[in-house]
Amino acid sequence: MKLDHIIDQATLTAERIDLRPLRRSDKGLIELYASDLQLARMTTSIPHPLPPGLTEAFIARAMAPERDTDVWAMDGTRMGGGEVLGLVRLKRLGGNQAEIGYWVAPLCRNTGLASEAVAALLRDNPLGSEVIFASVFQDNPASARVLTQCGFVYLGDAESYSVARNANVPTWTYSRTLRL
Repeated sequence: MKLDHIIDQATLTAERIDLRPLRRSDKGLIELYASDLQLARMTTSIPHPLPPGLTEAFIARAMAPERDTDVWAMDGTRMGGGEVLGLVRLKRLGGNQAEIGYWVAPLCRNTGLASEAVAALLRDNPLGSEVIFASVFQDNPASARVLTQCGFVYLGDAESYSVARNANVPTWTYSRTLRL
């Protein structure tokens, strides 16, 4: 049996969850939640139905030393919750900039976990970013509220391709400048 590879990525603490690097053992829960059509439709990259092997490849990329994106599991075990309640990521964009993305498990929608995870990443700023960008689909006002509650400022409208929808979808784009 292969042991989880330890990667150089900080574990962060929020009120009810810890943000920790992914482990191979997260596969089952990530696959379970990512298979939800409503969740997949609110992302650019999760297809529906979820093809075999996709979750393993995603975890392998997240654990790779040469990765351009750090991914954290929203781990609720410290407070008696599940090991994976959602995911949050920071993608390096260059020029001291990053892009944040997140999703929460269907059973955790509208519980404030996404806001906690985003706030923890902004507070600890593990990549040392000066500016963090985000975009959400315009039919996902809950994700837009997460960003505005965390101090993100609306930049404008755009569109992004959604694999689950097989279509370009209108988005709202936001940014947040951090003090270093």
